[in-house]
Amino acid sequence: MDRSGQVDLFDGRTGDKFDRKVTVGYIYMLKLHHLVDDKIHARSIGPYSLVTQQPLGGKAQFGGQRFGEMEVWALQAYGAAYTLQEMLTVKSDDVIGRTKVYEAIVKGDDSFEAGVPESFNVLVKEMRSLGLNVQLSSFGDEDEDGDDDGIAIAAE
Repeated sequence: MDRSGQVDLFDGRTGDKFDRKVTVGYIYMLKLHHLVDDKIHARSIGPYSLVTQQPLGGKAQFGGQRFGEMEVWALQAYGAAYTLQEMLTVKSDDVIGRTKVYEAIVKGDDSFEAGVPESFNVLVKEMRSLGLNVQLSSFGDEDEDGDDDGIAIAAE
């Protein structure tokens, strides 16, 4: 083999030499030390972020698994609305709903009631810090802009 690492290659059926040289090299293998015992992780209860009230991430912080945007799309495609609501509220950052679900489990009820996620409250506070007056109303109430979407935004 020459210094370029390329050699002539011959066709196994006809014995003819190929037009171009091919690059060859030495094969080596490394053993990766990724073992299941080091990777496995589960969370029942654990710490939450102080700002967003969402579970911390990562095994080192005893955090939860991330439920990303593509996972949300997959549940939407399957029409799993209640599972999606549970994952994005009481299993994430809905503090009041989390407490209500715990109390329902202790009492033996099978009811599920989700509240407002804390990340939405953080968004509203950030919008108010920009000078936007954000007011929430219940569904069916007509707000200041004439529709009944439940959100009225006005600049102060």
